[in-house]
Amino acid sequence: MTHTTDITLIGGGVIGLLTARAFVNAGASVTIVDKGLLGQESSWAGGGILLPLYPWRQADAISQLAVNSLSLYPSLAAQLFADTNKDPEWTPCGLLITKNPDITEAIAWCQNHGIRFQQAAAAFFNDLVTQPDQPLWLPDIAQARNPRLVKSLKQDLINKGVTLIEHCELTNIKQVQNTITHIETSTGQYPVKQVIISAGAWTGSLFRKLFKGLMTEPNIAPVKGQMVLFEAEAGLLPSMVLDGDHYLIPRRDGKILAGSTVEHDGFNKHTTESARKDLTEFALSLLPALKGAPLIHHWAGLRPGTELGIPYIDRHPDIHNLSINAGHFRNGLVMGPASAKLMVDLILNRPTSVAPEPYRLGR
Repeated sequence: MTHTTDITLIGGGVIGLLTARAFVNAGASVTIVDKGLLGQESSWAGGGILLPLYPWRQADAISQLAVNSLSLYPSLAAQLFADTNKDPEWTPCGLLITKNPDITEAIAWCQNHGIRFQQAAAAFFNDLVTQPDQPLWLPDIAQARNPRLVKSLKQDLINKGVTLIEHCELTNIKQVQNTITHIETSTGQYPVKQVIISAGAWTGSLFRKLFKGLMTEPNIAPVKGQMVLFEAEAGLLPSMVLDGDHYLIPRRDGKILAGSTVEHDGFNKHTTESARKDLTEFALSLLPALKGAPLIHHWAGLRPGTELGIPYIDRHPDIHNLSINAGHFRNGLVMGPASAKLMVDLILNRPTSVAPEPYRLGR
């Protein structure tokens, strides 16, 4: 960092990247500092369904950010592709939800949020083996291909002149009264103006390390998720399928993801044979045509878990130039664009599109 930028983001996952982009578009200069490579943690590892799983069973605060983000994604994806020539593969392939015992709540949620839906006809199940229970078809729900979205966002920020500092671990902060003046890192010391922590699953431990004794801190802990990937023929599965606690996601090139687990295992990212077996059995049972497709990859990521899955998006009440945008659990991509907009609105003192109260620290 050769000069002091307006905004310094600690953490360059999809939340940090989208937040950086929103600040640049608002006229601010931005630096992102990441302990590894940008976007290589849960942002890279997730499935990319752009809807919370069974959103009517989750807090309204999640729906507010998710639905606002749905309206932003088409133009975001188009602009990224046009400006970077890297396609994030935003694909409105639709989502089939096979089992909805709470169908009344599901329909009410769709109606309240303007999400098109219809009863899933029998033809949807021609190639699937499951026991449908009041199935729903949501034709407009899209996916993004996580790694390609991250690559396009990174290139867009490079094009826009954002300073990206990778393999740089934050080790300490210098503070005068209630203001951070410098950050100390494994590659040197940098002066700062506004600091935003967007470090995903590491955010809680980072707060405890840097701000010992601070009364107001986020309750964020890692939650492991494992997934497997099949090399299938394009068109084998036309849409995403949510069946019970698991799902299948078809990419444009035919690859099909099966996910995912929810495991409380600290910062352990090792995959397990039991998860591989469970996910494989789920995928092959639901879509028997996959039995001829090789399983080519099995991986794990660490989600930033919070109580009820609600993120923290707020200016810190005690440290004047410290903010947070983290804790999105399974829905970083889903809530990302609206979360970034809310963060920028709060720091620039602009009117917000969603009520900020549910996302505050110390809630």
